[in-house]
Amino acid sequence: MRAAGIICEYDPFHRGHRYQIERVRHLLGQDTAVVCAMSGNFVQRGGPAVMNKFARAAAAAAEGADLVLELPTAVSLSSAEGFAYGAVALLAAAGVCRYLCFGTETEDLNALAGLAEILCSGAADESIRAMMKTGVSYAEARQEALRRLAGESAGCLSFPNNILGVEYLKAIFRQKAPLEPVPILRSGGSHGGEGWSGKTVRAALLTGGGWKDLVPDSARTVVEAELEAGRAPVSWRSLEQAALYRLRTMSRFEYAGLPDATEGLGDRLWKAVRRAETLDGVLELAKTRRYAMSRLRRMVTCAWLGIRAGEGREPLYLRVLAAGERGRALLAEMRTAAALPVLVRSDEARKLPEDARRAFEREAGYTDLYVLGYPEPGQRSCGSDWTARPVRSGGSDLREKEG
Repeated sequence: MRAAGIICEYDPFHRGHRYQIERVRHLLGQDTAVVCAMSGNFVQRGGPAVMNKFARAAAAAAEGADLVLELPTAVSLSSAEGFAYGAVALLAAAGVCRYLCFGTETEDLNALAGLAEILCSGAADESIRAMMKTGVSYAEARQEALRRLAGESAGCLSFPNNILGVEYLKAIFRQKAPLEPVPILRSGGSHGGEGWSGKTVRAALLTGGGWKDLVPDSARTVVEAELEAGRAPVSWRSLEQAALYRLRTMSRFEYAGLPDATEGLGDRLWKAVRRAETLDGVLELAKTRRYAMSRLRRMVTCAWLGIRAGEGREPLYLRVLAAGERGRALLAEMRTAAALPVLVRSDEARKLPEDARRAFEREAGYTDLYVLGYPEPGQRSCGSDWTARPVRSGGSDLREKEG
């Protein structure tokens, strides 16, 4: 079966996401299966997803995704480079994807691939390091270094999806992953207009604004069910006290061991925690022109969850969050094609190799912290990762227990 991979977060699923899935099938054929490598309960911008991973996977499956696999939290909370590397590794390990489709602000694959090859070669490294010593951010230094080496094509990196696209290509090149890249031109600009922006939909959900017209019909049903059950929306506001408790009890040494805590940034964050009364205050005190706010948010999230530098950056198993009819056919293929254990039932985690079992246990612990952000206290019990079944498109109860 022809299958295409999409790396995503669906936080939450909106009309732009449905457009991308439709474009995949328009370009590759209507019989193409869509396999999503999706962030779990914590996302790459740094923080909790507005809805839990099973609900977001259900929305994706209802809107055309055939199989949704969970990205490890440590991958989701990585830089763009780490996020792309771990996600490409996961899709390659599934053994069923021929293509990797990703949204871009340009359809010029050659330009993106050329920039990726320069970055993989290391030709820009010395220039990047030299410019960063002047106090500019990594992103600014990288773009200027590439401009000197590649000319006008470096302008592609002024756009966020192109940046991720280059990182996906770097990951494919470095891993020699058997994935053919397929750029999909985003409609509605780099971030999109209403109905094409996750930020817009999240803001509406968190403020009680009008969100329903921004979400496709089937996905809307999933969102409404989560709101009614009191499992959404989730935000840092609802988790702030729990996070501040952890941040204030960490040692200076522990901050130094956080992901991306280089060049004294861990110590800077530790000092900010000592002075601030809120999470926003921590971020404001720690930020500088050189470090992106998203990097600080990811560090704060990793600190709260207990994720250390170098931990869990590559998948050790393939966990299924949702599957449709074609997805279940792909799962049958994956029994022999996958390079990692495929986890369909949660209780199968106890039979995984030791390192993979421990990785699942960590993920279950992250979920136990995530659910503290549910509006309804009765939904906040521990252990849901050990009991939830993958969602079947067509209407399985998201909270149906293993039997």
